[in-house]
Amino acid sequence: MYAIVKTGGKQYRVEQGQTLLVERLPQAEGETVMLEPLLVRSEDAVFDAEGLAKLEVSATIVNHLRGKKLRVFKFKPKRGYRRRTGHRQELTRIEVTHIGAPAARVAARRAAAEPTAAGAEGVAAEPKATTPRAGAAKPATAPASTAARATDAGEKTPAASRPSTRSKPAAPAEPDAAPSKEHTDGA
Repeated sequence: MYAIVKTGGKQYRVEQGQTLLVERLPQAEGETVMLEPLLVRSEDAVFDAEGLAKLEVSATIVNHLRGKKLRVFKFKPKRGYRRRTGHRQELTRIEVTHIGAPAARVAARRAAAEPTAAGAEGVAAEPKATTPRAGAAKPATAPASTAARATDAGEKTPAASRPSTRSKPAAPAEPDAAPSKEHTDGA
């Protein structure tokens, strides 16, 4: 049985008992982590979402370490440009401990398969879910317009929140005012 899991943006093929190096995980040494399965293969291959939801891949963190040092050298000829840097990747060594159905679910199924004296005597019926009747009142609907929704939420309406781009109409001229020199004819 093997699984393909995803962690740290990479995918790994793992088997139970295998140790491997992955990108640094935040958990402490000795803790158990659940890895995201993408495919589980035993007698049948499981890769659909609902099938994978029933399965789990767990691993124990063995230790945290740093990878081999890499040298990065940048050089541009005839310009005197030389840069040397280094990089060491932060890694975590994990050991895959379990592939398959979750241990809690397996224990629950075994407990459910064994009938108990108290469980067999007092079986309580579950209440049925009620459905709304055809003549029942419908809940109030939300206002349809954007402005109405915004005012219900206590926010400004979209039109009121931004400045107007229209120019204001000119004020009407007063009839008692004397005409300016610009508008007089030829005199």
